[in-house]
Amino acid sequence: MPILGGFSSCALFLMILVMVCDQGFSIGVNWGTMATHRLPPGMVVEMLKNNGFDKLKLFEADEKILEALVGTDIEVMLAIPNYMLGIISDDFDAAASWVDANVTSYFYRGGVKIKYVAVGNEPLLQAYNGAYLKYTLPALKNIQLALNRAGHGQRIKATIPFNADIYFSPDADPVPSAGDFRPEVQELTIQIVQFLSENNSPFTVNIYPFLSLYGNDHFPMDYAFFDGYSKPLRDGNVVYYNEFDANFDTLVWALSKVGYPDMEIIIGEVGWPTDGDKNANIENAKRFNQGLLRHVLSGVGTPLRKGKISIYLFSLIDENAKSVAPGNFERHWGIFEFDGKPKYELDLSAAQENRGLIPVMGVRYMLKQWCILNPRAKNLEDLADNIDYACSLSDCTALGYGCSCNHLGLQGNASYAFNMYYQVKNQEVWDCDFSGLAMVTDVDPSDYQCQFPIMIDYSSSPALRKKFAEAFAAIFAVYLMFLFLL
Repeated sequence: MPILGGFSSCALFLMILVMVCDQGFSIGVNWGTMATHRLPPGMVVEMLKNNGFDKLKLFEADEKILEALVGTDIEVMLAIPNYMLGIISDDFDAAASWVDANVTSYFYRGGVKIKYVAVGNEPLLQAYNGAYLKYTLPALKNIQLALNRAGHGQRIKATIPFNADIYFSPDADPVPSAGDFRPEVQELTIQIVQFLSENNSPFTVNIYPFLSLYGNDHFPMDYAFFDGYSKPLRDGNVVYYNEFDANFDTLVWALSKVGYPDMEIIIGEVGWPTDGDKNANIENAKRFNQGLLRHVLSGVGTPLRKGKISIYLFSLIDENAKSVAPGNFERHWGIFEFDGKPKYELDLSAAQENRGLIPVMGVRYMLKQWCILNPRAKNLEDLADNIDYACSLSDCTALGYGCSCNHLGLQGNASYAFNMYYQVKNQEVWDCDFSGLAMVTDVDPSDYQCQFPIMIDYSSSPALRKKFAEAFAAIFAVYLMFLFLL
């Protein structure tokens, strides 16, 4: 009996320990800031805390965001933009200065819990045509050395977020076990892996099953998700039911072949967009992200790596000023709208509790008015040119094929384009003209599927700005009348 009692006590202790460890494992999120109208950092940080996010990845050292994170328990991966890699690789003093200004200044008891420094963002991406190859490893070494000399090296590690195109399986044998690093960067990648290993730093990679679907009309759609696929991929005795696991294990094989089978792997970016493509919508995004969370938190892992997987969701909030060179979907990765409203329910604990996300509180908006095509406009000869102009300086990605506003027709397209320009330009009266084709309305032109947004406003009171605009217009009219009388 005493032995059995001791065993029971041990078992109970282990169960409690597992429960505690489970509660400590969390989901991270990427916070990008390429938007024309950004939410105040303090409000976003409060939203992160309210939703239980305690891991955050930033794409650059934003002073206001770092100040808002002071005193929180949110663990931070802080990034150095690619354009800085050159100077940091060539000049250790530049690396030391960056660490001093952006790490040491905030890394103190009660400050910001910086865990990693991300050196660049996908610097070996094929699309960059080798632009950052010679800078990446020297920059990584200089930043880690600067962290070490500042006394942070044991607690803060430098890493490099790679795109998944750093490794591949040949078309002739498209299975994970055939995986290897890309030939043209293999030697450099091995050197980076060696350095990461020597410094106990993780290998960080961005995995996007959506992009596999986007780039290939013959890609089996269900294979991009986590709820079963009728024709799984077989790799010897191993079976893969989703693209995420197959992609992850391709990296594990590539690392194993160069002597690092057990290297820690972090998923720096993973997610699904909600607009900008025929497969980018709220239904698919919720299906993917909820399935992803259940999968990575379940402890099942992948066929080659059992256990929970550390990920950073991409992304927190939509960014309407991102480049659309990869695709119009680039501005729609957020699980929250630009104003901090949740797009769909998402249970971050993956406990199937159907819990919703908590929005950003206290958001102020511009006046409830929209710029639309004047229904009385007769001469529409310049309409197309005006639509193109408005879209070139705002965000019309929702008008594309298969997107949320693709059904509007010519007049609806014009109204959408005019309004996006008008909102981005802060609802100035002179920005709703378009050769006399446009007018301001207080009737919301949105429909069940397509939203005509009103931008957030923190610069000044909308009412005061409207009064100022009206006063300016009145003064301008008097001035013109004076000139006419002269």
